[in-house]
Amino acid sequence: MGEEGGGRGGGGGKGGSSSGGGAAVAQKMMLPLYGAFASSAIATCWAELCTLPIDTAKVRLQLQGSPATTDGKILVPKYRGMIGTMRTIAKEEGVASLWKGLVPGLHRQCLFGGLRIGLYEPVKQLYVGKDHVGDVPLVKKVAAALTTGAIGITVASPTDLVKVRLQAEGKLPPGVPRKYSGAIDAYRTIIRQEGVAGLWTGLGPNIARNSIVNAAEMASYDQVKQTLLKIDGFNDDVITHLLAGLGAGFFGVCCGSPADVIKSRIMGDSKGVYKGPIDCFIKTLKNEGPMAFYKGFVPNFGRLGSWNVVMFLTLEQARKLFLKPAQD
Repeated sequence: MGEEGGGRGGGGGKGGSSSGGGAAVAQKMMLPLYGAFASSAIATCWAELCTLPIDTAKVRLQLQGSPATTDGKILVPKYRGMIGTMRTIAKEEGVASLWKGLVPGLHRQCLFGGLRIGLYEPVKQLYVGKDHVGDVPLVKKVAAALTTGAIGITVASPTDLVKVRLQAEGKLPPGVPRKYSGAIDAYRTIIRQEGVAGLWTGLGPNIARNSIVNAAEMASYDQVKQTLLKIDGFNDDVITHLLAGLGAGFFGVCCGSPADVIKSRIMGDSKGVYKGPIDCFIKTLKNEGPMAFYKGFVPNFGRLGSWNVVMFLTLEQARKLFLKPAQD
């Protein structure tokens, strides 16, 4: 995802004829920091809009506990599977409910997406040093992504909280008002009832989850793309970006799903069921078993896999809008 040289790798490998003949030498391009932030925000917001229904289904599945029992009979869970959950939400609450939390979701992506992706390359270069030559070691990529993920979500955590709270509200009985009328009302209500610090409820598991997922996504995308570009037949094009994006989504879900379940439950817990992330972990493990931490895995991968494909494909194109000639 390099910003210089007009493409990935900045000149050490593939990507077409970059040397030209004698006098004609391709001008070196660079992506300014504001361009990195803006292109990242554009790409993440577009991906959010396209895949939010899957995320809504994922949150409902994660918040749904083990099947309840009545008179010794196990009650059938309300939500079953990604498609079934989306169908139930659309039938009971209307199709528009699948996009619940869109406004805070876009707020989140502008802040979190812009910071975690926009700062990735500068932080990575900081860790390897300005005189580094050759491929960046994987450990440096992971460290850079962990850092930018933690910074980004610390700033954007209130938007994440509001998004989850809005998504968690299902169909209510007749006459029962909704707790939040919208995103702005949710911010106000949380501040009034829980204090300003309440906007950062679940910050610990949120940092853990988003740092891990960001490291898995950014480092794996970077690494997969770098590896593919060394294979004959692969170029810096849509196919390479698509495959690298799918890989980023898969690694992101595998690494971040347990923290994601805990984060969703704590953020959706307005009744005080959990005292903190450790308490949530213990109660979930005790009551539902270890597989509960991978509850919603399929919609989570459907969400992150498709999200990463859309985001990285858009990001690669959006960055071209902000490239400027490098000044030596």
